[in-house]
Amino acid sequence: MTEAHRTQPPSVAALAWRQTRRDFRAGELRLLAMAVTLAVAALTAVGFFADRLSSGLTRDARQLLGGDAVVSSDRPTPPELLAKAEQLGLRTALLANFPSMARAPEAQGGATRLVAVKSVTPSYPLRGRLQLQGTQDANTVEVLAAAPQPGTVWVDPSLLDALQLKSGDSLLLGDVSLKIARVIVIEPDRGAGFSSFAPRVMLAEADLAATGLIQSASRVSYRLAVAAPDAWGPARADAAVRQFASWTEERIKSAPLRGVRVESLQYGRPEARQTLDRAKKFLNLVALLSALLAAVAVGIAARDFAQRHLDDCAMLRVLGLSQRRIATAYTMEFGLVGLLGSSVGVLLGLAVHWIFVWLLSGLINAQLPAPSIWPALLGLGVGMTLLLGFGLPPVLQLARVPPLRVIRRDVGGLKAGSMSVLLAGVGGFVALLLAVSSDSKLGLIAVGGFAVAVAVFALLSWLAVMLLKRAVPESRAPRWLVLATRQIAARPAFAVLQVSALSVGLLALVLLVLLRTDLISSWRQSTPPDAPNRFIINLQPEQADGFKSMLANSGVKQFDWYPMIRGRLLAINDKPINSSSFSGERASRLADREFNLSHGAQPPPSNTVTAGRWVADEPGALSVEEGLAAELGLKLGDSMRFDVAGQAVEGRITSLRKVDWGSMRVNFYVLFPQASLPNVPASYISAFKAPATVSGQPSFDSRLSREFPNITNIDVSATIAQLQGVLNQVISAVEFLFGFTLLTGLVVLFAAITATRETRAREFAIMRAMGASGKLLAQVQRAELLGVGALAGVLASLAAMAVGWLLARYAFEFTWNPSPLVPLAGTLAGALLALAAGWWGLRDVLRRPVLETLRRAGAV
Repeated sequence: MTEAHRTQPPSVAALAWRQTRRDFRAGELRLLAMAVTLAVAALTAVGFFADRLSSGLTRDARQLLGGDAVVSSDRPTPPELLAKAEQLGLRTALLANFPSMARAPEAQGGATRLVAVKSVTPSYPLRGRLQLQGTQDANTVEVLAAAPQPGTVWVDPSLLDALQLKSGDSLLLGDVSLKIARVIVIEPDRGAGFSSFAPRVMLAEADLAATGLIQSASRVSYRLAVAAPDAWGPARADAAVRQFASWTEERIKSAPLRGVRVESLQYGRPEARQTLDRAKKFLNLVALLSALLAAVAVGIAARDFAQRHLDDCAMLRVLGLSQRRIATAYTMEFGLVGLLGSSVGVLLGLAVHWIFVWLLSGLINAQLPAPSIWPALLGLGVGMTLLLGFGLPPVLQLARVPPLRVIRRDVGGLKAGSMSVLLAGVGGFVALLLAVSSDSKLGLIAVGGFAVAVAVFALLSWLAVMLLKRAVPESRAPRWLVLATRQIAARPAFAVLQVSALSVGLLALVLLVLLRTDLISSWRQSTPPDAPNRFIINLQPEQADGFKSMLANSGVKQFDWYPMIRGRLLAINDKPINSSSFSGERASRLADREFNLSHGAQPPPSNTVTAGRWVADEPGALSVEEGLAAELGLKLGDSMRFDVAGQAVEGRITSLRKVDWGSMRVNFYVLFPQASLPNVPASYISAFKAPATVSGQPSFDSRLSREFPNITNIDVSATIAQLQGVLNQVISAVEFLFGFTLLTGLVVLFAAITATRETRAREFAIMRAMGASGKLLAQVQRAELLGVGALAGVLASLAAMAVGWLLARYAFEFTWNPSPLVPLAGTLAGALLALAAGWWGLRDVLRRPVLETLRRAGAV
């Protein structure tokens, strides 16, 4: 019984455990485990940080909105909405915004100024904090979440300058006199409407009725902001906010509640949403490309592992082990390695993401939320899929190695692979990548682009290898070059695999470099440092020369200057319209209001013609913003008739424009593409960056108001500061994240190159045994690495330009024109990276004794 027990073969689990321990001690699994660990570490570091950064950016964007969701209306908020929010346990704040006139007391000059009044309840602000001038030192800034006390107001510094007042003075607002208690530096939810661009006056809701400013015909914007309690978890908070928003939208449709609409991060504040969406997409792209790099490294390392175990498996077959037991043992071994590497990678990624947070502590002045568990689960899933899907197919072939290989090394070599396992692995990997992308268009373009690129790389590299031998004549070329080319041509399958792998790795790196550079450039151009922070309206034609001269004398060289025509839409295609002509709430409001029209021979710089043609000075032509056209159901060829100061002005739509509303420049919904409209009355609008105030002298705004008392001066500097603050935060995070992922990509690329070390060592050992010198072999190695790297670099650059254009055009939605020097730069970068990685990873190949190498290969 005991003897029979001793002769019984070990269990599959025991065999797998023994193999795993032996291969780890021998170092044969270290490269695989390292590739998986690096891949998962890169993915989870990106995932953890992106998860926290995304939550932080979303939280900060909510500050711009004023809550998790906001219900705005032109009438007092319906009580049932407030009751529903309280029923769901949401915090609430009521706000009212409207323009009015504020004035200084007669004893202090009695000057008046158009202001944007905002009343708030004591719970304001629900999200974010206000920045106010310090009470002890005006040069300090205090950050707090609070609202003005009854009897007091908080104001913008520009209002103090315009009315020559200071903190502690009284401000007359309607029928009451209120004390100026604080000066606002930044107001998180200021908004982007023109009514919010005048100097802010914030007061307690308890004082609003006493002012007497709101009458039956007053134009007031009422807002109900809701937010989940801070103690709630993300899932509960999102569910409650979504339930409130859905319920409110249903009430708006069923009641119906006219003039009421729900704003959220998806529907409100487009200037914040566009930057936030692009940042999320780039972070997801970084994680996706990291995973693609890892697939390349794991596939090559696993094939090299299987190549080294062919003889071992042949011996196991001789000893009677079945194919099934061998396959099961290796599957379990790779499962253990995958689980270990993935777990270590998750822990390493968690640690590295804290380094991100530490590095960004001086750039992002906010505490990021805690990470969720999803990046860890996704990292484990990707790690296991990488190893089992891309590493297992070549290893499973070891079970089919014939016993005859023990005496004949020419049989039982690796073939194309186990297609069923490979297809299952690729399918699972693609599904995970699409989950990482979080955007179907982004994921499909990136994954599809890489799939096409791999096929193209394989085809072109095979053609290049076939032409290589003819391109280098033996009689005239240097000996080292002949040996290098013949060595590559002698093993075309290996060369194609190596060039394709390097090309895919370089494609990821080049794509990241190009997109990162152009994406950040497009962000900075959207709100550049010299973006206009003053909008001047109601300028009369006879004031044009004096106004322009004042700008020039004050050092303002760049400014927008457009005629502005007020017109009410009367008819579309000769059919009279009114608010009841449209079912949509926004379309009905547009039909009720006057449009700001303009004209010019050329479209504004922030406008792009997307349909039709803009023909300068074409009579009777109109150009319409594409969003307005969609809202009103307009198309090319339709006619529009406007009432302008009692006269009918009509035109035919000849072009549609896409307007960059986040450019902070002068834009219009409807334009006449004509340099002049002599019979149409118009005033002018201008936008410029105001010159800095010189100490001891009146500000430019004060001098402008005295010189042109009829104008309306709209200060948007606070909004610009908010947008640029969020933009700088996003750019800083993306740059740090890009730098780490680029470094990780280079390390994975190095792992892919060094996976061929043993193959190269055997080839060089045979050449040295035949009499080749170490210097000659070093030249051969350098030539091979430079050639393979250069070919991979040029292929990767061309593919990166194509995939990058698709991503920029359809995923990130910005214009991208890569430099024609990109292929040259990619060729040089590929050659140098391959040479550097080869020198570091293969430096011991030339120094290893010939006899030792041949013994490892079983040649002696």
